[in-house]
Amino acid sequence: MKKIVLMALMFAAGMGASAQDEVERLRVGERSSGMTTVAADVVSSYIWRGQDCGSAAIQPTLGIGYKGLSLTAWGSYGLVDTNDAKEFDLTLAYTAGGFNIGLTDYWFNAGLDPEGRYFKYDAHGTNHIFEANIGYDFGAASIQWFTNLSGNDGVNKDGKRAYSSYVELGVPFKVAAVDWSATVGAVPYATSFYGTDGFAITNLALKATKDIKVTDSFSIPVFAQVAANPCAQKAYFVFGFTLQP
Repeated sequence: MKKIVLMALMFAAGMGASAQDEVERLRVGERSSGMTTVAADVVSSYIWRGQDCGSAAIQPTLGIGYKGLSLTAWGSYGLVDTNDAKEFDLTLAYTAGGFNIGLTDYWFNAGLDPEGRYFKYDAHGTNHIFEANIGYDFGAASIQWFTNLSGNDGVNKDGKRAYSSYVELGVPFKVAAVDWSATVGAVPYATSFYGTDGFAITNLALKATKDIKVTDSFSIPVFAQVAANPCAQKAYFVFGFTLQP
């Protein structure tokens, strides 16, 4: 465990950077852990939308935003199991008030292309997945809709492209100086991408985050999350922390 923490600290230190005054610090998508342009999460396991995507991992974020428009790079790399898929995502998003819209290019080293080539975009031979999202943050709650547009998507019951979709409702709240969030996520129709035969609740999660003060000017956000996928009859417990300049 000490080796994993040391690797994470070295990685985050190497990523340190400063942003100009006119560049907004941004919160990027559902997998970001705070307002940041440079950060790295270290997690005990990689759970995404109720799916088990791997064991302990480091997940760096690099993002830049200006007047509501943002471009973000996000990745996940296994720290324990070398068989865990490597992931590299790029997201272009726009936010105005509570409204947001975006397009994400997900890439994995495993998929339809056994050689794991990044620059292979063949419709039936790529490891990329292109997803669009739209949502609104009401303050007391937020809702997001995600749909795969092309790439390595799943299929429906007829064996045709499913245009796999996922909808999520999130509610933030605070208890005893700890930030909490409750999440309910569902897949609206059948797709092999999420392993559903029709409408299904695939993600129920409760997450708590608290800053641990290290020095007067430096603190580390730590978080714990209990998640369940009723459709797959799976449950998970995840612990992690965020490193950022």
